[in-house]
Amino acid sequence: MFTRLNFTIIFLILSQCLWLNIAHAETQTTIETAHKTQVSPTEDAIQQFVRGDFTQRRALLNQWPSSIEQLNQLAEFVEKDQLYTDSAGNTYILEAEDKLFSYPAHKAIETWPSDLSQVTLVNTLSKALAFGQAKKKLNSEEASQRIEAIDILENNLSELDAKAINQLYLNEKNKGVKARFAQLKARLDYQSDDLVVKIQAAKVLKESNRPDVLALVEQELSQSNLHPDLKAALTAAQSSIKTRIQASEWTGHVFSGFSTASILLLAALGLAITYGLLGVINMAHGELIMIGAYTTYVVQTFFKSHFSGLVDWYLIAAIPAAFIVSAVIGMLIERTVIRPLYGRQLETLLATFGVSLILMQLVRMIFGAQNVEVSNISWLSGGISITPSLMLPYNRIAIIVFTVAILLLLVYLLNKTRFGLFVRAVTQNRQMARAVGIRSSRIDMMAFGLGSGLAGLAGCALAQVGNVGPDLGQNYIIDAFLVVVVGGVGQVWGAVLAALGLGVSGTVLEIGMGAVLAKIILLVLVILFIQKRPQGLFALKGRFVE
Repeated sequence: MFTRLNFTIIFLILSQCLWLNIAHAETQTTIETAHKTQVSPTEDAIQQFVRGDFTQRRALLNQWPSSIEQLNQLAEFVEKDQLYTDSAGNTYILEAEDKLFSYPAHKAIETWPSDLSQVTLVNTLSKALAFGQAKKKLNSEEASQRIEAIDILENNLSELDAKAINQLYLNEKNKGVKARFAQLKARLDYQSDDLVVKIQAAKVLKESNRPDVLALVEQELSQSNLHPDLKAALTAAQSSIKTRIQASEWTGHVFSGFSTASILLLAALGLAITYGLLGVINMAHGELIMIGAYTTYVVQTFFKSHFSGLVDWYLIAAIPAAFIVSAVIGMLIERTVIRPLYGRQLETLLATFGVSLILMQLVRMIFGAQNVEVSNISWLSGGISITPSLMLPYNRIAIIVFTVAILLLLVYLLNKTRFGLFVRAVTQNRQMARAVGIRSSRIDMMAFGLGSGLAGLAGCALAQVGNVGPDLGQNYIIDAFLVVVVGGVGQVWGAVLAALGLGVSGTVLEIGMGAVLAKIILLVLVILFIQKRPQGLFALKGRFVE
């Protein structure tokens, strides 16, 4: 019995010792592992992010220990696929032309690690990165940065601290930002169980113009057991938000109409000059627009091949190139095809139609029948967000500004220069202009080149907003002629008003009736207008003398 008891005690003691040894070994292993993964105090936040696992990375993004500039730098590295690491946790940056650099020392790596791997983010971490940037931007001194942060936070309500948002709302001094904080605070307050708080939040949400807030209000109104006061507040909010969203949408439609008008004006300005001066119905004008667009494509391809670091600036070189190429081709057409047929409008119409077919076929032979890609430059990508339902694209804004600049230069050229004086003289009375020594044939060629160059500029602008293909010009030639006829032959300001009228009214009609029916109605209205006023909005001064 004694022996058995001793044996049992010894067995228990040995078991306990064994267990303690195992536990100690595990603890030691944990400590060693912790030491291995422990972040060096000399590492910056990006190095800590790269070295960490999923949980550590998410925690870093939620509480970023460094500046907003470094967080933005991390976002840029990830977006451009430049962030890399190896099995030892070292951080590398892959830059242009496949050059690898150490981070943060930025020393070139001659021999790349064999275990090099790219640091990518899953959707959860990408959202955490955006959320982390937003939280950092809340403390920015710039109001626009704080508004951008609120835009992101409104899509992450579940992760927000209501007390912190309330404090930010109380501390905010800028009226615009404070109003946005009020909306964010109201959406958080509406989640409260307190009826009074929910009613007050619904009243604040009435000032919103966000579609997701409207969806929230409508979802709440669909419930049958709402308190009458809360239902009244939500109904008022629904009506107000709908009105604001519709106002934003119509503002967007009007802006789109102005954008369309600017494109029509660019396409019609050259036609207004050639038609007003020469009386020639140039059916190849659309193909001159197409040539301007393809010139833009060629310049872009050249920059990508030879100046890849400056590819974002190819448009600066494409604008004069498109003008020159289209102008030279236009002068060749005037010299070889149109000049022998002056005074014979039917023949010139048929001849220029044949030229348009030849130009389209040449483009198909050189570039192929498929559309070519003209990419938007980075500084014209995106847009200005006026409201959540109203975005004004940068490329459309740029086209409007570009059209205004071209229009002002053209007006100056025609009214303040010697060449413009000669053009106006030949347009008003060709024989009298010849009698005072003006070489009308040379003015004809130069004016036709100017009109063709303007068509090339229109093609350069169109390449930024649509597809570039052999049929590009055919989509705008009829509308350009309508602008010239409605505005008055040879009248620049008439073309401006006609382009605005046709562009905006066409866009508005398309919203309610569809593109085809809108075109038909617009054409009928133009025919009725021409019947009442055949000279257009502005009559040409002087007289034509053949």
